[in-house]
Amino acid sequence: MSVRTSTALLTDQYELTMLAAAFRSGRAERRCAFEVFGRRLPAGRRYGVVGGTGRVAEAVTRFRFTDEQIDFVSHFLDDKTTSWLADFHFRGDIDAYPEGELYFPDSPILTARGTFAECVMLETLLLSILNFDTAIVSAATRMVSAANGRPLIEMGSRRTNEEAAVFAARAAYLAGFTTTSNLEAGLRFGIPTGGTSAHAFTLLFTDKEGPQEQEAFAAQVADLGVGTTLLVDTYDITEGVRNAVAVAGPDLGAIRIDSGELGVLVPQVRRQLDDLGARNTRIVVSGDLDEYAIAALRSEPIDSYGVGTSLVTGSGAPTAGLVYKLVEVDGTPVAKRSAHKQSRGGVKLALRVARPSGTLVEERILLGDAADAYRADPASQAVEGSIREVARPLLRGGEPVESDWSDLSADRVRVADGLRALPWEGLALSEGEPAIPTVIVA
Repeated sequence: MSVRTSTALLTDQYELTMLAAAFRSGRAERRCAFEVFGRRLPAGRRYGVVGGTGRVAEAVTRFRFTDEQIDFVSHFLDDKTTSWLADFHFRGDIDAYPEGELYFPDSPILTARGTFAECVMLETLLLSILNFDTAIVSAATRMVSAANGRPLIEMGSRRTNEEAAVFAARAAYLAGFTTTSNLEAGLRFGIPTGGTSAHAFTLLFTDKEGPQEQEAFAAQVADLGVGTTLLVDTYDITEGVRNAVAVAGPDLGAIRIDSGELGVLVPQVRRQLDDLGARNTRIVVSGDLDEYAIAALRSEPIDSYGVGTSLVTGSGAPTAGLVYKLVEVDGTPVAKRSAHKQSRGGVKLALRVARPSGTLVEERILLGDAADAYRADPASQAVEGSIREVARPLLRGGEPVESDWSDLSADRVRVADGLRALPWEGLALSEGEPAIPTVIVA
């Protein structure tokens, strides 16, 4: 395995210094369980959607140290620790919520079991994947709900790190976005891609006589056909629409507006297109849209939305705030007790309870004897309606349980089904309590 493919150094130094100290104390091989959960949802959110667990299995199996990496960490680690790392691969078990599953405060999104040594090293890797993907997919689902069935295009690549852009596109597609502008995401994950031109292309067609917008449109139509989307707000929008239809004719596929007061412009543009005979020409809008802007435009004759900055940056996708905490040592529950950062000890079993209609009622988290009783006899938690376990096996003995744990098509269906199962008030964009309560059963 090369340094480029290894995930072993996608971590913080203190994971390895804890490891070395645990070896020195003789406690590194104690059997432990760690859990990923969020103490609360981001401000204003009523639900979260899990993203990234489909990537975790592959990342963990690549958590192996190369000779070059061992040499790098040896400047602060002792020989015993580096020797152990040289032969390391995770041999424990991981259970996790599938991608696209809803989560709520205290949901045990992922549980890792193994020795302290092997589990502690995964903290940063797991949280970097889960926190990023979960933040993006949770924000994207709100935008999908606000769009009310109209297509959404992910176009945030230029607002984030080049690799983050790829995984943001994946998370957006998981949430229900239709396409992405990111070609690498299209190649890696089979996501439909789309894109036509930017303002720079229109500006290119300028000569001594001034802007030649019609020539720019004609060049694009000649290359991509009349079904293309023409960007009409480089100069005057009214003139841009007129030029677009003059060049492409009434069968023009779409026009895009990337600026201005969309609530005012869109109805005007729709009337203008209709008057020009382009009644089937679609209107695409973009420009710093978030779920609130999309919801405010819901009554306007918009056919699709392009979303970038607000999706891939913290402004629209606040951190999920997930943490990775030790909850059990040699079968004994352990818990952090510091103010405002308490955790609950013991391995959890999460159940999702729904009415006969399918509407979710609560997330029920079983501890200790209650969890053991349910495993022995699921009828011990009998309810009116349905009840199901949320997490499922991801790794056993360090090996993936399924050859392809992530199926984006199936995961997209899971997202849509989960949103439909929420009580109606749970989909509101306004601040409020979590859509369903979390009930702890000991």
